[in-house]
Amino acid sequence: MDCNSIISKFANHPCFAFVPQDSTKQKQEQKKTVSFSSIPSERKINNASDCISFMQAGCELKKIRSNTRIYNRFFTLDLDLQALHWEPSKKDPEKAKLEISSLKEIRVGKNTETFRSCAVVDQICEDCSFSLIYGENYESLDLVASSADVANIWVTGLRYVTSHNKQILNLIDGNQNTLRTTWLHSVFDQNILGGNGIMLEDEAVKLIMQLSQGLKESKVRIKFREFQTDKGKLASWVTKEEFTDIYYDLCTRPEVYFLLVQISRNKEFLDAKDLMFFLETEQGMINATEEMCLDLIRRYEPSKQGQLNGNLSIDGFTRYLISPECNIFDPEHNKVCQDMTQPLSHYYINASHNTYITENTSRSPSDLLGYVRALKLGCRSIELDVYDGPNEPVVSKRNNVTSPISFNNVIKVVNQYAFVASEYPLIMCLRNHCSVGQQKIMAQKLKMILGNKIFTEPPNSTQSYLPSPEKLKRKIILKGKKLPQNIDLSEGDVTDEDEETEGSRSLTDTFFVSKRTIRLCRELSDLVTLCKTVQFSSFHNSMEKQKYWEMCNFSEPEARTLANEYPDDFVNYNKRFLSRVYPSHLGLESSNLNPQEFWNCGCQLVTINYQTPGPMLDLNIGWFRQNGCCGYVLRPAVMRDEVSYFNAYLKGIVPGSLPQVLHIKVISGQMFPKPRGSGTKGDVIDPYVYVEIRGIPADCAEVRTKTVHLNGENPIFDESFEFEINLPELVTVRFVALDDDYIGDEFIGQYTIPYECLQSGYRHIPLHSFTGEEIELATLFVHIAITDRRGGGKAHKRGYSVRKGKNTIKYTMLRNTGIKVIDDTFKIAGQPLREAADIRENVQNAIVSFKEICALAPTANLTQCILTMSSRLLNNVNTSAVTLSMQDNYPYLEPMETLSDAQKKVLSSYDLVIHEARYLIDVADTLYDKIMQCWKSGLEFHRGVHHLAKKEGLKGAKISKALENFAWNITVLKVQ
Repeated sequence: MDCNSIISKFANHPCFAFVPQDSTKQKQEQKKTVSFSSIPSERKINNASDCISFMQAGCELKKIRSNTRIYNRFFTLDLDLQALHWEPSKKDPEKAKLEISSLKEIRVGKNTETFRSCAVVDQICEDCSFSLIYGENYESLDLVASSADVANIWVTGLRYVTSHNKQILNLIDGNQNTLRTTWLHSVFDQNILGGNGIMLEDEAVKLIMQLSQGLKESKVRIKFREFQTDKGKLASWVTKEEFTDIYYDLCTRPEVYFLLVQISRNKEFLDAKDLMFFLETEQGMINATEEMCLDLIRRYEPSKQGQLNGNLSIDGFTRYLISPECNIFDPEHNKVCQDMTQPLSHYYINASHNTYITENTSRSPSDLLGYVRALKLGCRSIELDVYDGPNEPVVSKRNNVTSPISFNNVIKVVNQYAFVASEYPLIMCLRNHCSVGQQKIMAQKLKMILGNKIFTEPPNSTQSYLPSPEKLKRKIILKGKKLPQNIDLSEGDVTDEDEETEGSRSLTDTFFVSKRTIRLCRELSDLVTLCKTVQFSSFHNSMEKQKYWEMCNFSEPEARTLANEYPDDFVNYNKRFLSRVYPSHLGLESSNLNPQEFWNCGCQLVTINYQTPGPMLDLNIGWFRQNGCCGYVLRPAVMRDEVSYFNAYLKGIVPGSLPQVLHIKVISGQMFPKPRGSGTKGDVIDPYVYVEIRGIPADCAEVRTKTVHLNGENPIFDESFEFEINLPELVTVRFVALDDDYIGDEFIGQYTIPYECLQSGYRHIPLHSFTGEEIELATLFVHIAITDRRGGGKAHKRGYSVRKGKNTIKYTMLRNTGIKVIDDTFKIAGQPLREAADIRENVQNAIVSFKEICALAPTANLTQCILTMSSRLLNNVNTSAVTLSMQDNYPYLEPMETLSDAQKKVLSSYDLVIHEARYLIDVADTLYDKIMQCWKSGLEFHRGVHHLAKKEGLKGAKISKALENFAWNITVLKVQ
């Protein structure tokens, strides 16, 4: 059997266009691999011979038995690499061993029935566990190491031994002429003077620092001193062999080495096929080719020999992994990638607060650079507090507590930079505190400098929504107060927009108290078209009377009250109207609000003080990177559709979304700088990593890794976390590196990324400083996987997932509106909805079972399963025991000979996947048509729900509940 042909049939078969994949983003995920824990200096692992030497010396491992008993045993690999021994044992010493030749697999993690049935399995560390599968019946020897790095050494060493057998002896003797060694020897030869074959220590230090960017000179010199001391050597010259050994010791990242050995099938390098396998199955790359991989090898492999032979050494592999091509951020999001033809109210808009201030205090000087920075960062809403100046208007804080800047100069800067970072519309918020005379000067300056960039078309009263960003490209929209159009006045009274006054207001029964007024001239009023500011009273009044081109300002406390008390009403309001939320004015610092809590309610313009660095600014900048940094991010469909229901505070399933599980493994860090201003601990740091999930309340989570002491250059964390994600479109992930200090943990660097921009696989994360600049060479190395969460329940535990009965499935239920004709329409969808949920569950159960039979983690993909299965279905002469048979265009496998029980088990699991997927295809169209018909029939009642509710005798709160439940049902049917 050719496993590639089966994989091809899987990939191209329509059956798997319907199968729920491991991610709704349709990206390949990575199977769980050996743990990458830190290796103490006394057992530094640079190659396979180090692993084998360690195993021959032996160590204590815990042996797990099916009766839940755990035994401590001392395990060793014999010197001729033929058997594994353990003691003490009641067995004869000749029987307390396992022949290497009998090994079929070395499995990582708790992936056998013995582990799954163990009563204390939850107390056993996954990264410390591994199993040796042996014999024709695939029996298992299940072991737990004292630490993840010890398990790592055993797994790598045993895999190497089973692959190479006697050839390994040459490796242990140190005679193997590896690609890496050959390259280092050639580099050494090219840099020595004369023919004596030695190099001065100073030159060797410089050369190693050139070959491995970021190494500190002090660390390299200390390593040379240690080496000289060990050898009893006093001279300041270095031989070729010494240079190579020191380079190996300093420049080998163990976590990358173990990954390379696994991918290469226990070689010390990757060839083009190995790299293609890695790109497709681990990194989620579609349509990778050997030629593409050869090109990558030529670009990243440092040795000429490797480039010519198409081999990638660990140094080349490390360079590739840390390159922009393996960045965690999906490059598709570096350009505008969302639909920009929706109404303006359907987008989050990058908004700056107090744009003219450049420091984190309300008394900081006003500066034109504030506008330059905000516009260059993609802000699409800026603010101008305009007051009377000596001769012409100025931009300043209230009562000129900040040094004023000329309004004329501000408009010139806006004209120059408005569309440098984004061509989509810029909203200019005019907070006008000027006299009528200087208002006229403002209007003249705006028209003279900005010209036809100002959008002055009157609103179309026949429309219900604002124009789209696409239609408003390269237009500046003025936001402010406006005089009535139907009254012929040259000037008139309007309410004053004074945020300091608004921030001190108290809530009343009508929500707002009355405001003081100012005079507004017609010339300035006429420049305001699509963003007329009006006073908010209630959602009910707004939905009945507010025009789509009118918008409201909300202070942070006011918006929070609405978000907490009327979350679904706030979402519905924001479908049609723009909302602007600004920070409360407490104290002298320009503090930032948490934009997430207002994004959760659909508020478009949540203003941020760009002069105030910190987590909230990081969140805002990271969030708006997902659509080419254009300043606009499309809201989730459930927050845009005219008939839909969304409440961020609702527990359980969010209708209209596909729940997922995010798997993050924080593997290691690279070149962490010492925290700025830190001086208490000298040059050393004790880093740890903090991972934060922000989104709707049900998705928010915070975790941290262990602290790695005295290592900022390559700390190994090796910790895995799972996060349940109910509404992926509103989630951001923040990684923060901190220095663990008894006085107070200090900031090293951070990176914030929208969930939708995550790339699966092994990725490096560039860390940014507190003020937002990228820190040179400082990165985190992580593994990312995204899987579907089945049945709406919690992420399943391994070993129990496929034993769930159908009665445990959590169905998304339709709700009763209390209106008979509508409820009778929705009842028709009940049966197909339940059947659809059952079918999805059955397919997912079959896939999970297939993964478990193949001894793979939940993050594995079907390609990895098939590759594992193909190796299981080999006979004694290493040929396939099955053949591929296309039946009705489905890829079945037919036995060609008698199969072992283990082979029958994996083949049966594969057949179940095909069977369930086939049934899904057979009934999918019918179920889809039934659900869609019910959805369309329900929508026909949309305009008349309120009238029908009154006919049924419903009043007040019952009518509101009927409307809410109607929207819920429409949302559920649409997503199904």
